[in-house]
Amino acid sequence: MQITFLGTSSGVPTRSRNVSSVALRLPQRAEVWLFDCGEGTQHQIMRSDLKISQINRIFVTHMHGDHVFGLMGLLATCGLAGSPHRIDIYGPPKLEEYLRACGRYSQTHLSYPLHVHTVQPGMVYEDEEFTVSCDRLEHRVPAFGYRIAEKDRPGRFDVEQAKALNIPPGRVYGQLKRGETVTLNDGRVIRGVDLCGDTEAGRKLAYCTDTIFCDGAVALAQGADVLIHEATFSHIDAELAFQRLHSTSTMAAQTALAAQVKLLVMTHFSPRYAPGNDIQLQHLLEEARAIFPNTEMAHDFLTYEIPRRRQPEGEKQAAKV
Repeated sequence: MQITFLGTSSGVPTRSRNVSSVALRLPQRAEVWLFDCGEGTQHQIMRSDLKISQINRIFVTHMHGDHVFGLMGLLATCGLAGSPHRIDIYGPPKLEEYLRACGRYSQTHLSYPLHVHTVQPGMVYEDEEFTVSCDRLEHRVPAFGYRIAEKDRPGRFDVEQAKALNIPPGRVYGQLKRGETVTLNDGRVIRGVDLCGDTEAGRKLAYCTDTIFCDGAVALAQGADVLIHEATFSHIDAELAFQRLHSTSTMAAQTALAAQVKLLVMTHFSPRYAPGNDIQLQHLLEEARAIFPNTEMAHDFLTYEIPRRRQPEGEKQAAKV
């Protein structure tokens, strides 16, 4: 699971920051999942190591332009490039209506299937490896945050130990690899968890923008390896944040602290904190770290690989019971 930030500015692009978009690359599946698609996102993808042809899911938080104005252009490019697979888009009400209008008035005809899913709080996608859920955030229009959870994986199966126990290979090995308990023909009961290494805990990512501090964001981020959270304003400009229903750096940090995440990455910064101004982005980072020390600040094309981790021994023992 590799995160690439394609746009980290709020409202409007700047010379160094494009508007909102984050890509989640899943190398084992040759897939890219996109979260928001502000104007110019396809140009950012072309400047990165990502491949437009691998995009097959797009998750939209809300209908403000700095999060959706690049969507139709990207979809059109996918069509002109001869995309062979369908693209699924998930987002709030009116998203499908917006895309239909864009296609109708620009006479854009896509050469591949496009499925638009209107989301509600709860599970929005699941396959054998991942789940994606969403919850409401607090903004001026209907807005949703997303949680991507990788399912736990069994540890490495010890073939040599299985041979030493004279366990016949074949279908039984597959059952034991999945952690199942098997009764052999000779009456012995073998537990798969005893022949597998530590379980690989599934990685978890939360993406929350645009919002003020709210329970929905804390719930989505609970125990996440990485929380990507907007930090449009400095704490000094908290009044502006409340007026516009955006977060300050301290709100982002408070969300991370309440959810007990491992890493907070702030994004969606107001252009008002440009170099040379009294308050700069470094001050926002210092404000957040005073509350949640393990905080980083995103910039365009920042790439971060979410590391795998072994399930703690206590959790593994509990799973055996």
